[in-house]
Amino acid sequence: MRKMFLLFSHSLTNIQIEDGKNNLEVKDFVPLPKELQLLWSNIPSELVLLKEYLRPFRNFLAENSEYGDVVLIQGDFGAVYQMVNFAKDLGLKAVYATTQRTIEEIVIEGKTVKESIFQHRRFREYGND
Repeated sequence: MRKMFLLFSHSLTNIQIEDGKNNLEVKDFVPLPKELQLLWSNIPSELVLLKEYLRPFRNFLAENSEYGDVVLIQGDFGAVYQMVNFAKDLGLKAVYATTQRTIEEIVIEGKTVKESIFQHRRFREYGND
């Protein structure tokens, strides 16, 4: 049974869940524990180095994942880079969500307002050219 670990700051949509099940053969979706989710969603911009800050995330993946599991990683660019490399070292498939953006313009009281709508398209594997 393949699991998908969720290292990102949002909730999965139903479309993403179906994509994970159908195209990545995921049976179980594993969110971060609340304390780790809070840390992941609020990585301090003043940190020069992230290695120690990311230790709890590395420990969580190492203790809970199995070779071949999937990990969805999105967020702070430096943290993503480090965690993608770590996940790959564990034999995990590191992915990110791709979207299609549609822009709609509406006129409200003589002013044009643009609204961006994002729709999930697929999970793409990091570095899998």
